[in-house]
Amino acid sequence: MNTKIVVITFIIYFATMSENSFSQEILKFYDLNKAESSVINNKGTETPFTGKYTNYKDKGTYICKKCGAALYYSSDKFESDCGWPSFDNEIKGAVKRIPDPDGLRTEIECANCGAHLGHVFTGERLTAKNVRHCVNSISLEFVPAALLESGRYGTAIFAGGCFWGVEYFLQKAPGVISVTSGYTGGTVKNPTYQQVCTGNTGHAEAVKVVYDPQKTSYDKLLKLFLEIHDPTQSGGQGPDIGDQYRSEIFYMNDDQKNIAENDLNILKSKGFKIATLVTKASEFYPAEAYHQDYYFKNGKTPYCHAYIKRF
Repeated sequence: MNTKIVVITFIIYFATMSENSFSQEILKFYDLNKAESSVINNKGTETPFTGKYTNYKDKGTYICKKCGAALYYSSDKFESDCGWPSFDNEIKGAVKRIPDPDGLRTEIECANCGAHLGHVFTGERLTAKNVRHCVNSISLEFVPAALLESGRYGTAIFAGGCFWGVEYFLQKAPGVISVTSGYTGGTVKNPTYQQVCTGNTGHAEAVKVVYDPQKTSYDKLLKLFLEIHDPTQSGGQGPDIGDQYRSEIFYMNDDQKNIAENDLNILKSKGFKIATLVTKASEFYPAEAYHQDYYFKNGKTPYCHAYIKRF
């Protein structure tokens, strides 16, 4: 069957389900057949140039066939002509490296469930990152970008100072599919970073989080957000001063609004003087490419964000 037809069928099929039916089908979707188990559980290798994702080019996220954990973004996929899907970067913390028994190679596994993915190689100079994750298609499933935005996955938008730091901590949270840094809450269409930095556009530096409701919840992510920045600081965050660095929760629906207000009231009852705003979400504009995955790309850690338990 044509791959595009499979993807379209996948979207239509799940879009017609109730939430409970969807959850049960997802669980069945991850059951492994004999061929999948031979690679994923027994560390086998599929025949080169036979995998469905070898030359796949759609935008989305590649997830573990066994447990559903997000592993790779399509933006990090490249053609290496090796016969298997190739990526020059993984989602931070998603892939575990283990010396192969042959003593020559490095095996890669899903960090969440230990599923065998393939091997990782360096020094080939195939991309600027000089890394190639050689992954078996059979170890992967693909979630199209359209499906991520279809409502079957949850979306949350938070602003809490420089988006680099907020992104850093939320990307590592279990159940998170993707985190995008961007701008929201302002009046200027398609603002640039330079425009937002003036403080005159009304935008806040924010992150849009797409998550799997089967593995986490809006409440868990919100509590984490309120513990990785200072919700009592007004007009900035840490050394970053300005309205664009304000603390704000942008809710998508009444449920999120109620959860946000409840969590903030819990903090207030503990004596915290909360400065965090709760606002209905408006258009979110992704930031420039060099802002995405900033700390992971640069091998640094946040300078104005740190985890402090408050709940």
